[in-house]
Amino acid sequence: MNHEITDTTLVRRCRRGDDLAWEALVRRHQSRLFSVAFNYLRDREEARDVSQDVFVKIYRQLKTLREGDAFLPWMLRIARNSCIDRLRHLKSRRPEIVVPLEHAAEIENDSPSPEELTFRGSRTELLQRALGTLASGYREIIMLKDIQGLKLDEISDLLTLPLGTVKSRSHRARLELAQAVRTLDPSYGA
Repeated sequence: MNHEITDTTLVRRCRRGDDLAWEALVRRHQSRLFSVAFNYLRDREEARDVSQDVFVKIYRQLKTLREGDAFLPWMLRIARNSCIDRLRHLKSRRPEIVVPLEHAAEIENDSPSPEELTFRGSRTELLQRALGTLASGYREIIMLKDIQGLKLDEISDLLTLPLGTVKSRSHRARLELAQAVRTLDPSYGA
């Protein structure tokens, strides 16, 4: 018998001021929210910042979630919009940094070494690299459907696209992802 408390129950309790319910809701969704933010922003620090901002927005807007509406798609809509806003902000604000060549060796490089890449040659790494090559619309569909587990009709509502469009983009995104995986690793699936 499954006694897990549902998101709906946690939301109701949060609305009544139950801090433990809020903590449970955050713990349940923090890694998922970070994953979504990272998939949009492709930067860990930005994803952490946006995730925190999103939880603040969720807390403040919890009363606007209509009774009977699913929490997850609502949360992902807020996360998506926050990520898009952050991307716009970064695009308009990010200055180009010029570093003299003699100081270039001093810059910390977060990129994995070739040895790490070889060691991490797992399917997950390959999939992440392949996802990174997709157009943002395809990457978004894959992330929402296959990684976050949303249904096509929920994605349709979230993206305000017709269901048929979401279905065709989902199909095309999977084909593009498969091609990207084969391009990055021709031996994969052979």
